[in-house]
Amino acid sequence: MRLPVRTTCPYCGVGCGIVANADGTLAGDPQHPANRGRLCSKGAGLGETLDDADRLLQPEIRGRKAGWDEALDRVAETVSRTIIRHGPDAVGFYVSGQLLTEDYYVANKLMKGFIGSANIDTNSRLCMASSVAGHIRAFGEDIVPGCYDDIDVADLVVVVGSNMAWCHPVLYQRLAAAKAARGSRIVVIDPRRTATCEIADLHLAPRAGTDVVVFAGLLAHLAASGACDKAPAQPLAAGFDEAVEAAREAAPSLAETASVAGLAPADLARFYAWFATTERTVTVFSQGVNQSSAGTDKVNAIINCHLATGRIGRPGMGPLSLTGQPNAMGGREVGGLASQLAAHMGFGAADIDRVQRFWDAPRLATRPGLKAIDLFDAALTGNVKALWIIGTNPADSMPRAARVRAALQACPFIVVSDCWPTDTTRLADIVLPAAAWGEKDGTVTNSERRISRQRPFRPPPGAARPDWWMLTEIARRMGWGQAFRYRGPADIFREHAALSAFENAGRRVFDIGALAQLSDAGYDQLQPVQWPVCIADGPKEARFRGRQRVPVDTAKARFVATAYRPPAQAADEAWPLTLNTGRVRDQWHTMTRTGAVPRLMAHCSEPFLDIHPADAGRLGVADGGLVRVESRFGTVVLRARLSHGQRLGEVFVPMHWTDRYCSAGPVGRIVGAAADPVSGQPELKATPVKVTAIATLWRGVLVRRAAPAPPGMPCYWVRIPVAGGQLFELAGSEPLPSGRSGEAWISEVLGASPAAELVIYADARRGAFRYASIVGDRLEACLFIAREPAGLPAREVSIAALGRRVAAEARLALLAGHDSAGSPDGEAGRTVCTCFGVGLRTLYRAIVERRLASVADIGSALQAGTNCGSCVPELAGALRHVKAGTAL
Repeated sequence: MRLPVRTTCPYCGVGCGIVANADGTLAGDPQHPANRGRLCSKGAGLGETLDDADRLLQPEIRGRKAGWDEALDRVAETVSRTIIRHGPDAVGFYVSGQLLTEDYYVANKLMKGFIGSANIDTNSRLCMASSVAGHIRAFGEDIVPGCYDDIDVADLVVVVGSNMAWCHPVLYQRLAAAKAARGSRIVVIDPRRTATCEIADLHLAPRAGTDVVVFAGLLAHLAASGACDKAPAQPLAAGFDEAVEAAREAAPSLAETASVAGLAPADLARFYAWFATTERTVTVFSQGVNQSSAGTDKVNAIINCHLATGRIGRPGMGPLSLTGQPNAMGGREVGGLASQLAAHMGFGAADIDRVQRFWDAPRLATRPGLKAIDLFDAALTGNVKALWIIGTNPADSMPRAARVRAALQACPFIVVSDCWPTDTTRLADIVLPAAAWGEKDGTVTNSERRISRQRPFRPPPGAARPDWWMLTEIARRMGWGQAFRYRGPADIFREHAALSAFENAGRRVFDIGALAQLSDAGYDQLQPVQWPVCIADGPKEARFRGRQRVPVDTAKARFVATAYRPPAQAADEAWPLTLNTGRVRDQWHTMTRTGAVPRLMAHCSEPFLDIHPADAGRLGVADGGLVRVESRFGTVVLRARLSHGQRLGEVFVPMHWTDRYCSAGPVGRIVGAAADPVSGQPELKATPVKVTAIATLWRGVLVRRAAPAPPGMPCYWVRIPVAGGQLFELAGSEPLPSGRSGEAWISEVLGASPAAELVIYADARRGAFRYASIVGDRLEACLFIAREPAGLPAREVSIAALGRRVAAEARLALLAGHDSAGSPDGEAGRTVCTCFGVGLRTLYRAIVERRLASVADIGSALQAGTNCGSCVPELAGALRHVKAGTAL
């Protein structure tokens, strides 16, 4: 392969361009319009995820290595037999926004067109389904009308349910730059005070699930203040009067709106006034809006306000939905959701006939299939008997994770294609090794409808193969080879583009027919382009506008009356707190890629429960102490973190950690599955829970070269990959084993071999015990135990010594946590800047001692914030804390 290769990032929906250079380095692509050369911390660390040591390299049948022919024959035979015996609806596919559009297209065509069932859904159901449903209700089609450039020129940007600074950092940096350059005003609407709030002019922290009330109140205010009178959209779009009436019922007055939302009336009035008087207004929204049992209504409540003021489809105006995954939108284009057909067509008779003729499909599905929650429920009850999971890890990522795992165990036949072992592949009958990022060839579509090429720059390891190839091989084995005669992804893309234009003639906005005639070379050289790309199009524009193309100028556009519905499950006396889940800055989904990179683990190394200090005080919860978090669905044990950024009565837990990294396992085991009645998207932001403090008898740190979690450990543990090995943070609420049992446990935890020399330091009076396992003269493991965290030595010395020679005279110093000079390490504190390894304590010291007054000053002094920029909000926060005298 000729390098450099221009490709796209596999993380969030920003869709950043990346250049793979001939020297093996990766860099942001300055020519890509989505990021203009910038990358976030995850994107900047992609090169460190290309280690194939833990990859799936060969097909497996019930744990036995097999060849591709045997594995694929088994899949095709079992699926065919299931269809014959139980019908096509006994088969299901669960796919992923990690797939390329070409993979998605083949999966959807095989399932809906040839197997004959719409039981194909995607993990985008967990993040984007409400946005899809809301856009369809408003515009008649899944249309995101704006683009990233709108952020640059807006005078007011309203960020709703999105911690852009951590979840879409490159777009956040554009927003911060716009504020600095032209004074853009920013309002953040989020129950938590997040890093995004560092640049906000106003932060509204509404009670969980009350977004509809906030935007209903805004619509009522806009109508009452005359802001809608000159709007071009209102007379043309249906349902205005009904929407305003519903808004007035949901939010009859400012005082009542503020009371329901738990906001200060003056703050709410300020937001309403700013929105009413600012023409160039963009509303950015993401998972805090979508992941709700009222998510679709939240989306439409936002869109209503833009329709009512005509602020849509023009520079600096409009609702902008930010997708969570790199190809969530590409999956929507090809019909990856169970509720749609390909090319933005639905299950109406005309669309069914059109798609069936185009595909020459023998038995096209004629009704929507099972959405994600229902699909796994059907596997549990036996209605789905064969399930193929592609590129996702539902055993950890789905709500009610224990129920999903039970479904995977109960289903007679589970196939999983993935790149790495996961808790889902562990439960599979057949595992198929998939090509990963850097090895796949195809396209993705980002949040602003921009199609970009994802190009390979390295061969897949072992027997790993692209997902489209596996699906095509199954189709061929099931007798449909003629319809799946693809030589490569270019063939698939041309068919996808042709279908988008088939009998379209302006009926559907999604139309990329002009790309259907690309040659293989043209496809390979395809530059980033926004749809629609119609054959008859003139000069291309980024936004939808003009009567021929603009949704808001057609009869399709309509207001949607949105009544307020509180979360499906409300807190009560038994479950008094409301759990919110979300992301942290440097991790991705269930950590299959990012969790293996020590640098990305440095910023946030273990899961936590964020809780307001007042709630913590009432419950007897200490900062850093263990807590039991219980819901109606399960229990997890986590470390508590006191945070004034939390609302009273609400708590937060990150979504990423799994059984492979933490004794708590996935937070999904305590999250409910109440779903939005329109979109089917589950409520992930409002689960009633109770929190109980757990007395901790001891704390521990284990550093060892071997990767597996120590067996039989009667305690809380979290595994943190570090350079040269693994670090385990430990905490116990039960006494440690003693006597011979204790010796055996220590040996087992250390992984000590018979040849190991055990160096021991014990102070029973102080409850301090330290052990080192040395083989030859090299350190294999260290275990430190103490009653209190302060009794534990610095970890950094042991980490640095792993696998290295330790002189006899240095061994006691090692147990003391000192380097060879006798100086304690670990003074930097929690890592803030992963690019340059700048810790929080180092940052605070530099701000104070060097009198640093700005983020630029910090960059000059420490380099922090000068590379990917993901840490810039925290640098600004540190400056604010030092100024306020609240620094640690």
